[in-house]
Amino acid sequence: MKKTEPVHVAVGVIRNEDDQFFIARRPQHVHQGGLWEFPGGKVEENETVVEALQRELHEEIGIDVELARPLIRIPYSYPDKSVLLDVWRVEKFTGHPHGREQQEINWVSLDEISGYPFPAANQPIIRSLMLPDSYLVTGAFRGVDELLSRTQLALQSGVRLVQFRAHHLDSENYFYFAKELYALCEKFSARLLLNTKPENFHKLGAENFSHGIHLNHFQLEKYHAANSIDGMVAASVHNKFELKLAEEKKIDFVVLSPVKPTTSHPDAHPLGWQHFTELCDITPLPVYALGGMQADDIPIAQSHGAQGIAAIGAFWNNLSQEKQ
Repeated sequence: MKKTEPVHVAVGVIRNEDDQFFIARRPQHVHQGGLWEFPGGKVEENETVVEALQRELHEEIGIDVELARPLIRIPYSYPDKSVLLDVWRVEKFTGHPHGREQQEINWVSLDEISGYPFPAANQPIIRSLMLPDSYLVTGAFRGVDELLSRTQLALQSGVRLVQFRAHHLDSENYFYFAKELYALCEKFSARLLLNTKPENFHKLGAENFSHGIHLNHFQLEKYHAANSIDGMVAASVHNKFELKLAEEKKIDFVVLSPVKPTTSHPDAHPLGWQHFTELCDITPLPVYALGGMQADDIPIAQSHGAQGIAAIGAFWNNLSQEKQ
């Protein structure tokens, strides 16, 4: 049987000044009818994704897109068809969004959006919207005071997702420091993930002083429903096999590395942006680029399919040096 190409769909995510997102209900007679969605439509032959996005949003909701940037690409297979959602964040437009095709519409916050039934292929869009474009991985520090001061600098600069990585600490000290770091992150409405063994996470009740866990690729292989975490679960991956494993185990997002050469892992073969993009295109998971990243790489990473970047130096060493 000849394999059919997935239906390529351009999707627009539109946010208003109240941090609400525009959604519309699909007509009952179409595929996934009756469910809510972010507006968009099929990319026609000889049409770019941006052209399709502009045309579809004008026809469906009466706006003219002036500026948009990539958010996430989602391959998804339903029992009856496959789709590739090419999702863009609409940054600037003219006109007032409304249902030009008499479809039901609404503006909803991220807190409210879980109350609306969406097609399964749309779920990664919601997950992506809940994640920032910067993921701090803590670097070297001497004592809890330096840990907190360095992290605070990053939080003050806008970082809202932190991975506490400190393999030099024993378990007791690690979790003592984690509690202090959690209190700091809470003040900035930032999320803290612990880079620790799942068994230690459970044993010490870390769900009470963190927002989840970050697994390395060895822990990812062993992770299963029986030791599932109450909170967000992220994982480090390096290739197609690990990426698919994270997808099968319903990991919330992944960090893919190394994209560029790094001094910390000089023997690792970098993926390069082309291969990084190829891997992003086969998964519905939000992907952070790691390895040689700087803050200036955020738009570059996003243009290659990433949620954003994960880094130590860009958010840890550089910020601290500026303060000194």
